[in-house]
Amino acid sequence: MPDDDRPLSPHLSVYKWQVSNSMSILHRTTGVFLSIGAIVFVGWLVAVAANQSIYDSVMELICSPFGLLMTLGWTFCFFYHFGNGIRHLVWDAGYGFDPQVARFSGWFVLIVALLVTAGFWLTVVGIAL
Repeated sequence: MPDDDRPLSPHLSVYKWQVSNSMSILHRTTGVFLSIGAIVFVGWLVAVAANQSIYDSVMELICSPFGLLMTLGWTFCFFYHFGNGIRHLVWDAGYGFDPQVARFSGWFVLIVALLVTAGFWLTVVGIAL
């Protein structure tokens, strides 16, 4: 029997949007994309073990513009998720909960992930040339 006098749980609309909200959503999203990337990586390993024609087909897909874009995205996801994981470890130790520090560390992880991704890809492309 429903009791209409009970208060409702607060909805998202009562909360002020903050950097930490975005970083949390991005952390979860990158985790999902990393899981998809792991499946693609296993597919690549199966292609390596199968035969040359299957491997060539998989490499053609990975080296296509779409495949390179996805690989670039997975690289960013890896570096962001890794950096934000370290941020969470620092929080687990009891540090960095001050709102200004949390805001700074969120932006810091995002910017470092972008820079490391760019540096990684510039290095990979530089070696490939």
